Amino acid sequence: MARLRRCKKSRGFLVQKPRGQFTERVQAVGPEHFGVVSVDCAKARSKFCLCDFYGRVLIEPAVVEHTRSDFANACGRVRSAMRAHGLQDVVVAIERTGSYHRPVQDAFRRAAFETRLVHPFASKQFRQPADAENKTDDTDLAGIFRAAVNGFGLLQPAWPDDYLELQQLSRQRRDLVRKSSILRCQIKETLHQLMPGYAAVFSADFFASPAPLALARATGSAQEMLDAGITGLPQRLPNGIHYRLSTLARVLDWARTAVPPQKPWQLFREQLDQLAEDFLQKSKEIRILEQRTAHLLVRTPYIQLLALPGICVVSAADLAGELGPIQHYANANHITGRAGLCPSRYHSDQVDVHGPLRRRANRRLRAVLLRIADNLIRHNHHYQAQAERWRRASKDARWIRVKVNKSFSRLAFVMLAGRCVYPHAACQPRHSICDKLMAFHCEHKTDLQRALEDIDQVSAQLSGRTRQGEIQMLQDQLDNPRCRRRRGPQALAKIIPLVLARLGIRLLQSQVEGEDSN
Repeated sequence: MARLRRCKKSRGFLVQKPRGQFTERVQAVGPEHFGVVSVDCAKARSKFCLCDFYGRVLIEPAVVEHTRSDFANACGRVRSAMRAHGLQDVVVAIERTGSYHRPVQDAFRRAAFETRLVHPFASKQFRQPADAENKTDDTDLAGIFRAAVNGFGLLQPAWPDDYLELQQLSRQRRDLVRKSSILRCQIKETLHQLMPGYAAVFSADFFASPAPLALARATGSAQEMLDAGITGLPQRLPNGIHYRLSTLARVLDWARTAVPPQKPWQLFREQLDQLAEDFLQKSKEIRILEQRTAHLLVRTPYIQLLALPGICVVSAADLAGELGPIQHYANANHITGRAGLCPSRYHSDQVDVHGPLRRRANRRLRAVLLRIADNLIRHNHHYQAQAERWRRASKDARWIRVKVNKSFSRLAFVMLAGRCVYPHAACQPRHSICDKLMAFHCEHKTDLQRALEDIDQVSAQLSGRTRQGEIQMLQDQLDNPRCRRRRGPQALAKIIPLVLARLGIRLLQSQVEGEDSN
């Protein structure tokens, strides 16, 4: 690594974006034979025009509806204009607009045109000098054209389907988690009006177990709990919900001193049932989405990040969905740069000021990296010690999170690009990838066959040394007597031999002393 750092050369000063340059292609065919199709997208229709590199308009601005036939006609018009004006090379510059530009991008890609995306900030800056305070579709097309020929029409690599599905599932899960958090607050507020002080009886998280909410729905008031008593409360609970007698005793102690519910308590009870049903349904959907993301995660190198303490299946899947294939990043600085985890800078003459984090960034990727930093500071001994040392040095908490992210991005880049578990201090003690994955499936009650299929996919992603380490850790865990006494939805002592067999290890049954060897 030191040799690589010594050999690294500075990039130098660039006027254009590296992924937006096509100067050599223009020189090869000539500016008069190079065309740029500019597209200003909307929800149901878009507007496009064709110009050569000098800006001579070859196709006047025209509207194209977002239908298959209109897209085919637009592509046909571009090809006819290419033949009529002798254009030998053409690029399509499309302005990014959330997701409305994707049908246009896919249509031109299917027609074998090279598509590039222009950020709205870039097209705005190229539009305003020529048409200040005059924003129309035609002036937007002119700004898109100027941005593209100046190197701001960027190539967007195509992601594999697994990463696209991971991205969509992760975003859908995060949306459900936010809605579920709102429902939790509404449920606790309704409970406070219906059964004041009931939620405070449980020292841990009220939603950590399904029993408190189920008991509140089954009774609805402190008086009904007293009437049921210690023997009647278990009968009110639905089948399959576990409880402790000590918990029921604490609930009855609260019920003896509880104040009456607020009026109209009948409406509060109906509201509690509706909110609880919505919450349970969203919790079920979240669990299903997490199972699907785990099934996709094992097909990517991101599964190796589970070797780091503090990284779980959900965190690795979120990072894979927002970061994409690691081959699209030249180094770790491109990861944090895309997330905007670097300071803004103002330099003019003798003034050189470093300000706060850049505002223009991929906010979803930044949020994922910051959540991972919080988990590492809380659960990873290496980053926990570093964060504690920086706190003693009076460093800002935000600065600490960014520093942890910079270190993690370098480590993740080495692990993902090299497809191996790097022997870093953050991996001490190294966690077992298969063990984390099995614990995840046990917690989510995944079908055993589906879990073993995921283990097969994991073994294909691991290198030889990493696989041997996994085998050794699983074998040590199987030999541990406490593993055989562990309880859960699926006994790990029964799953580990199957996993070892999937990894290529055949376990032999030991013979009892005196047993016939034949």
